[in-house]
Amino acid sequence: MTIDPVALTQDLIRCPSVTPADAGALGVLQAVLTDMGFACRRLVFEQEGTDPVDNLYARLGTAAPNFCFAGHTDVVPVGDAAAWTVDPFGAEITGGKLFGRGTADMKGAIAAFVAAVKSFLDRNGTPDGSISLLITGDEEGPSINGTTKVLDWMRAEGEVIDACLVGEPTNPRALGDMMKIGRRGSVTMTLTAYGAQGHVAYPHLADNPLPRLTRALTMLAESPLDEGTAHFQPSTLALTSIDVANPASNVIPAKGTARFNIRFNDLHTPKSLEAHVRDVLEEVGGAWDLKVHVSGEAFLTPPGALVATVAGAVKAVTGRDPELSTSGGTSDARFIKNFCPVVEFGLVGQTMHKVDEHVDVADIRTLAAIYDRVLADFFGKVAA
Repeated sequence: MTIDPVALTQDLIRCPSVTPADAGALGVLQAVLTDMGFACRRLVFEQEGTDPVDNLYARLGTAAPNFCFAGHTDVVPVGDAAAWTVDPFGAEITGGKLFGRGTADMKGAIAAFVAAVKSFLDRNGTPDGSISLLITGDEEGPSINGTTKVLDWMRAEGEVIDACLVGEPTNPRALGDMMKIGRRGSVTMTLTAYGAQGHVAYPHLADNPLPRLTRALTMLAESPLDEGTAHFQPSTLALTSIDVANPASNVIPAKGTARFNIRFNDLHTPKSLEAHVRDVLEEVGGAWDLKVHVSGEAFLTPPGALVATVAGAVKAVTGRDPELSTSGGTSDARFIKNFCPVVEFGLVGQTMHKVDEHVDVADIRTLAAIYDRVLADFFGKVAA
């Protein structure tokens, strides 16, 4: 009995799993996977000051190699519900498109995972190895109690994954356009320049930190970090906030604060970027405070067996040669890359996080066929 990935996507969408709520989504998956013979573990993690997060790790087989599909059932909030033309969690199909929060990012891909595995097993039986799914409920949130904690649990339990495919929406316009073989790193820095408050009529009696702050920011923003690499675009620094919190027009403030984000390629690390910023601050002079928050390191899965398997499956099913890209934001692949080679391929992402998020119904079925072909090629079995 086959599994319809569209119907399963609808079942998942009807669970309003806005981070960190599960709302039954993992239960829908667990029931289907258990019927298929998977051993399922529900893993709830929480940390002081954060909400508990429900996660699922399911595995079929015990031998190596273990091919893992990874993704998340949590979704971003709907925003202005009145702006939607459909119920955000109604999973309506109109004009060949399935609407709902999470259709693209990424419940459609998760349903395609399951349908692909069922199709593969129906043709070939259990492979010489294992198939697993790592599904988190914390990707759209702080990413503290999700994939990172599941991976820690797996290490403690001796669970090994040998290759991983993450189902994030990677295609800009059409299914088959692009797959991700890495991601840029992301670091946010908060910079505070200190001086001494005073009256604007007597600036010599004060120490205005703002000229130093603006000079440092100009130097940082206008100096290219690099020219890019073979697989990465140039690193970028974007100013996101400058805040003095000074309501008076006749007062020189004692401090000014700015925030900026750096999206960086594999020429840099957070430590090397922090060192670069501190060199600029030393050149400008004055008293500073710098706080650094790292969201993820840059990483690359170089073209090799896994990349060739996924790209070949995309080509076989769609006729397109996917671009091997490292563009876009971060994903949970940034954690998985420490355990095994990882790539990303999913649906078209044009409407993800938007009002009236939707995907083509046909794309969900085609994606399932691609994932099926990936399994067949990975395990050397009969292709669909």
